[in-house]
Amino acid sequence: MSAATTGTVYLVGSGPGDPELLTVKARRLLEDADLVMHDRLPGKEIIELVPADSRIDVGKRAHGDRTPQAEINRRLVEHAQDGKTVVRLKGGDPTVFARGGEEMTYLAAHDVPFEVVPGVTSATGGPAVAGIPLTHREFASSVTIVTGHEDPSKSESAVDWECLADTNGTIVVLMGVTRLEEYTTALIEAGMDPETPVALVERASWTDQQVATGTLETIVEARESAGIEPPAVTVIGEVAGVRDDVLAWLEGYE
Repeated sequence: MSAATTGTVYLVGSGPGDPELLTVKARRLLEDADLVMHDRLPGKEIIELVPADSRIDVGKRAHGDRTPQAEINRRLVEHAQDGKTVVRLKGGDPTVFARGGEEMTYLAAHDVPFEVVPGVTSATGGPAVAGIPLTHREFASSVTIVTGHEDPSKSESAVDWECLADTNGTIVVLMGVTRLEEYTTALIEAGMDPETPVALVERASWTDQQVATGTLETIVEARESAGIEPPAVTVIGEVAGVRDDVLAWLEGYE
């Protein structure tokens, strides 16, 4: 089938959750699409912008029900080949630990035209709405974003925590709350100061956003006390301490 008769697939980032953080283009595509295949991370308000008969839930839950990625890829191609305009809606940004790269490759291999519509990734948006800058002239000149949930088929982790402990910059961990104790311990054992500030931002920009703060040594206990659950962003580094300095004046989601 030629590109002229095949529909276009839009890989769209929905941002961290607040519908007002959707890009103008993302909202327009949601309104105009024939079909929206969405994850579970976009907020309910965003998903409900799409008529129920025009959306399909293909999301994944940690340790729960999931639609295999191979099945999602197949459906994207199938619907596009039917001539439909398809939005593949993802939380955050479609290219940051959201498997957008795999979907792009699959679509290209099957001659399906596509476009990537960036969104506000929770790696930057989550800390920002909690009053935490990822960089700061006094504290951090670099940022490293890592996943706390790697491909389970890997024989060993590709994240070098020992190397990260020496960066002197900010470390952001996505999808890592359930492994919090594992990697905070690894960083301490690699030589990072146990008093390094750490913040957890759960459901960033949602109406029920929660934030827990502590240090590498205390954050696991702080998480348990606050009841922080996925989805949440972990911020490790001196910048996490800035929140305490600005919290009294921080508005928005607090």
